[in-house]
Amino acid sequence: MLAAYAAAIDPDKPLDGLVVGERPEPEVPQGWARVKVKAVSLNHHDLWSLRGVGLPADRLPMILGCDAAGYDEDGNEVVVHAVIGDPDWKGDETVDPKRSLLSERYQGALAEYVVVPRRNLVPKPPELSWEESACLPTAWLTAYRMLFTQGAVTPGSTVLVQGAGGGVATALIALGAAAGVRVWATSRDEEKRAKALELGAAAVFDSGERLPERVDSVMETVGAATWAHSVRSLKPGGSIVISGATSGPNPKATELNRIFFLQLRVIGSTMGTRDELHRLVEFLRVTGVRPVIDSVLPLSEARTGIERIQSGDVVGKIVLTP
Repeated sequence: MLAAYAAAIDPDKPLDGLVVGERPEPEVPQGWARVKVKAVSLNHHDLWSLRGVGLPADRLPMILGCDAAGYDEDGNEVVVHAVIGDPDWKGDETVDPKRSLLSERYQGALAEYVVVPRRNLVPKPPELSWEESACLPTAWLTAYRMLFTQGAVTPGSTVLVQGAGGGVATALIALGAAAGVRVWATSRDEEKRAKALELGAAAVFDSGERLPERVDSVMETVGAATWAHSVRSLKPGGSIVISGATSGPNPKATELNRIFFLQLRVIGSTMGTRDELHRLVEFLRVTGVRPVIDSVLPLSEARTGIERIQSGDVVGKIVLTP
């Protein structure tokens, strides 16, 4: 089958290790299911994997890709939940110490077929297209958990989304606005700020720009480049929910004095649970909110898609179709 996979690790030139070519169809362990992939979306995770983050060389070759939607073996339309956990774990699978994402220990979804535990299949509603459904399991689920589970954001509150344009950021804006949240967003790019307004942002600002007032919560995925601005933008008692650090994990100024003196909260957030994915799918079905799709490419052009993620030249999600 055709697949996009990591054949080598290179932290400095990650795309040098990417191959788009033939791989064996995956075997199906007991309790798992084979999904015929109709659409799969790209994430920064694919780029980090090619750099060796979470993917040691002894696991290569590894098919990339966390997100997929397709048909299971019984012909049901399904969305694949990407968190693979211990079957004996009870409770929130995102804190299972043995958890991993597709393409870390198990072959990923950038292929014609993907194999996952049967419990990881969530019904796809007919209201959502294949391409829209493939955007949900990582970026949109991450945004849903950041806002409503970890951030406990409520209607009427003001939330700042740093770095409008990426998959998680666009999801945060759209989901927050649909839930009655006043969403502000930042970006260095004028086009991305304009897109944020289209998605429902109440106001947009240049990166690092002083805000007209402080906010209740900040949704942070950028990391080092925006950290100081995030901390300084919060009301006393406010919270930063962080799920990524695309600009680096080590800000020059940690702002610890401000954090303790204003009793700010810093909350980590990773992916989401199967139940949250169910609720996200229902939220979109009921509200009519849909993922922002930057472009749709054939699987054979996976390199082009990952190159665009590396350059930051993306608004929304890039989707591939086998």
